[in-house]
Amino acid sequence: MHILSTGEFWVLVSLLIFIGILVYMKVPGMLAAQLDKRGADVATELDEARRLREEAEALLASYKKRQAEAMQEADAIVAQAKLEAERLAEETRVSLEAQVARRQQLAEDKIHQAEAQALQEVRAVAADVAIDAARAVIAEKVDASKDSSLIEKSISEVGAKLH
Repeated sequence: MHILSTGEFWVLVSLLIFIGILVYMKVPGMLAAQLDKRGADVATELDEARRLREEAEALLASYKKRQAEAMQEADAIVAQAKLEAERLAEETRVSLEAQVARRQQLAEDKIHQAEAQALQEVRAVAADVAIDAARAVIAEKVDASKDSSLIEKSISEVGAKLH
């Protein structure tokens, strides 16, 4: 019995007893249950992480869609502003052209009015000169014995016709 006296034998026996106690106490089942529970927890966490990832991707897609819509809206606003600016520029150009035309017409009217007034003044001066000349001619040709009423009448008629 030499084997019974060695230390290795007793270590082996103690190890086998220890393993037997562990099996009797169902420690391997508990360890398996703990590992299974831990595996289930990890699977649950993975499922939760997968769900959160899907939500995050959906949220990201929603934000990208909103961003694209906002960019389209901004582009539409810019295009509308350009059209409005072009319309206002055209209205301003038309308004300026109309204003220039009105001012040109006003200047032409003033020129025509000044021409008419100058023509009237020339006619008045010509009439006065003609009256004076008629007086002088009549005074030379008509002697003093003729009636002065004839002279005055003729001068009045000439003056009335020229004015």
